Amino acid sequence: MPNLLLRSLLFSLGMLASTGIVASLVVLCFFLPFHQRYRLTQCWSRFNLWWLRATCRIDYRLSGAEHIPDRTVIVMAKHQSTWETLFLNQYLPPTAWVVKRELLWLPFFGWALALVRPIAINRQSGASAVKQVLRQGIEHLRQGQWVLIFPEGTRVAPGARRRYGMGGAMLAAHSGYPILPVAHNAGECWPRGVFLKRPGTIRVAFGPLIASEGRSPQELNRQVEEWIEGAMKRLGADSAP
Repeated sequence: MPNLLLRSLLFSLGMLASTGIVASLVVLCFFLPFHQRYRLTQCWSRFNLWWLRATCRIDYRLSGAEHIPDRTVIVMAKHQSTWETLFLNQYLPPTAWVVKRELLWLPFFGWALALVRPIAINRQSGASAVKQVLRQGIEHLRQGQWVLIFPEGTRVAPGARRRYGMGGAMLAAHSGYPILPVAHNAGECWPRGVFLKRPGTIRVAFGPLIASEGRSPQELNRQVEEWIEGAMKRLGADSAP
């Protein structure tokens, strides 16, 4: 336990320092083109994944990477941890994240986040938030920026699941862009709300693209949920002793 505590503390200090430095750089580089600002955030993610491996001995293994296309898509992913926000940010092309608007109010971090063009919503506004995802999401997609949505809306513990929101499926149905589903078990090493991080290998699975043209949001949402939750069971079976 003391060893885990020390390793987790070292990682947290490094992440805190790197966040302050990179957020300040992004804000200072507000005049640069979007892709150059975004590249700075990818350097931040890459550093923290390396630092996590060096301090806490948490690595990852991929499957299904051949499904990642060279065209613009909507990403719908499982949300268990902070880890996948780092991984997906550095591994995928520039992506518009659907985030709660309160994050933009944080000094430096929020200002930097605003400069990489997220879709910031008020979760309490219901239908208005969905309309905002549709309007801004279609705009981002047409500009070549991927859109990432965590359909469960918040981080869930390993083995748990929440109702899948309709925002991502509605965006796909209205825009015609395909969906790339993503499953992972990051919560087993870096659980929500837990300071200690357990060493291990996180498994990430990318699924086949789900075509959206001519399909209803309900049908799309059901297919995404079935694939992600089925993949979660397979990841759990693979990691069992």
